[in-house]
Amino acid sequence: MMTSIDDLFKGANGATKRKFENPRGADPTQAYKSVKLSAGSDAKQTATVEDEDDDEEAGPSLPPDFDEDEPGDDDEGRFFGGGLDEDAKDAMDYLEAQDGEEAITDEKYDVAWLRKLCLSFEKKFNKNASLRAKYEDDPTKFMDSEGDLDEAIKSFSTLSEHPELYEEFAKNTAAAKLVELLAHENTDIAIAAIEMISELTDEDVAGEQEQWDALVAAFSEADLLGLLISNFSRFDESDAADASGVYHSLSVIENLLSQPSNTDVVGKQSALLKWLLDRIQKPEKPTTQNKQYASEILSILTQSSRPNRTRIAEANGVDAFLTSLAPYRRDDPEKDSDEEEYMENLFNCLSSIVEEPVGKARFLEAEGVELCLLLVRDGKTSKSRALKVLDHACGYAEDIPQDATQSNGTTSKEKRPQPSNESVPNSAIAVCDKLVESRGLKPLFSTFMKTKKHDPEQTEHILGIFASLLRSLPGNSDARFRLLAKFLEKDYEKITKLVTLRRDYATRVAAFDDKLATRKRGLSKQEQADLDLENVPTRMSEGLYCLERIDAILAWLVAEDDGAKDAIVKALAERDEGLADVKKTLKAQLDGDLAVEAAEREMLETLVGFL
Repeated sequence: MMTSIDDLFKGANGATKRKFENPRGADPTQAYKSVKLSAGSDAKQTATVEDEDDDEEAGPSLPPDFDEDEPGDDDEGRFFGGGLDEDAKDAMDYLEAQDGEEAITDEKYDVAWLRKLCLSFEKKFNKNASLRAKYEDDPTKFMDSEGDLDEAIKSFSTLSEHPELYEEFAKNTAAAKLVELLAHENTDIAIAAIEMISELTDEDVAGEQEQWDALVAAFSEADLLGLLISNFSRFDESDAADASGVYHSLSVIENLLSQPSNTDVVGKQSALLKWLLDRIQKPEKPTTQNKQYASEILSILTQSSRPNRTRIAEANGVDAFLTSLAPYRRDDPEKDSDEEEYMENLFNCLSSIVEEPVGKARFLEAEGVELCLLLVRDGKTSKSRALKVLDHACGYAEDIPQDATQSNGTTSKEKRPQPSNESVPNSAIAVCDKLVESRGLKPLFSTFMKTKKHDPEQTEHILGIFASLLRSLPGNSDARFRLLAKFLEKDYEKITKLVTLRRDYATRVAAFDDKLATRKRGLSKQEQADLDLENVPTRMSEGLYCLERIDAILAWLVAEDDGAKDAIVKALAERDEGLADVKKTLKAQLDGDLAVEAAEREMLETLVGFL
């Protein structure tokens, strides 16, 4: 069967080769005309057959041994016959074979190839530097060398496909010279170098960790971070090329942050933190990709390192975040836009920073509690994010360093567990007190009663706030009495909703545990323990976290008020449940959660004992 035309266009790998697409349209003569008529030619000068002497032969002379009358050639003429002597045929066959061999020969990417690449780059680097120094006032003398240098920079792109050569490249002086180009007088050259470094350090490069580490170490030794930061001041983002330079610089920083060991190194760069905080406050409509990217870098820094949270808080970060978030009290960002991601990143930054004592203090000073309560009351998209910030701000993560005088003030002689101010950092108590003082209970409880099942995250944060308030507000204080009154009002409707929610979460957790038990069948004890550990995050998200918060709240209410206790017992009894079920949850938290801090552990033990 004759081979089809389509088969002739298939390569060795079986994929159809890309066919030529005529850029001038369907008329094949247009391509011919573009070659025939150069820019300086005149169409009237083209010759025609009629201009030639009919008696003279046109075209090249015939081959020496061609004879029209000689037999043996086909009747179609020389274009379909031999036309070439044997030597000429052999020469043509050899050239065709050589061309074919070159076409299918793959270049070998090894150490020799890399050294050749680096040598070529360094020659162009040195030539450009020499010409720039010699003809400083005459750019025309070194412009060509900069074009060559730009091309040499881009040639390193192939290296990103061969990370097995990274360690060898890191040893070569070309790696340091590539970083050195970030300070080049021509910002286009600097941007090209930044873009190449971003490509080489991308976390998606399919190499080993050791290879990536070696390259980043070489770049860092050449002051990569310092040069990146210094470049921000000379980039003008109104220019598209400079905006690209900022974007790729942030990309390099993000690549560095993909390795946790670099988070504190990057976070210690005070000039970078200042630039990032200034950048997120720059007015823009619409929000640009670079503004969003700057907020994302801040989000990574704050979520990955406690020292970084403190540094950013001390750099006036809390005030910057609150100021930037204030407009979202009434206005929502466009869905799936850079602005929506920008807003989300700022809320994440704030949620992380307010976990630290200095962050809580700055949050109070900047009236962050008041703003978040306004967002809870009036916001739409921002409502649940503001609740998240308040949840983290009211939390009682231990101070750094832990005060040696802090201990749980509850003793076995006390009839009821009391909030132990000694075990809660003063900053957490202050935030909780400010929330009540700012009339925050009304919007909180109103939102709690209106929250539907389809918004579990919002419910989770409100439960976290309630638990923190009960944990932190001083006993016999006005703020605590006001909080308890909210739970007891309107015939204990809030308690009824708490028990209803508890039932839903308990059902979900039980269903998940049943599935997990099925997966454990036939496994060894060690394998079962490993499976349990692996599924802790999923189990928490399936409802265990909220169940633990609810049962802690219920336990506090039982201890605080007899009327509340009766209401809780009555509501639980509707489904044949009792305080023993609440106790079981808290005890399981104590037995299974090794991350429970000492102060919280003592509080939970007291509640369990009382129940």
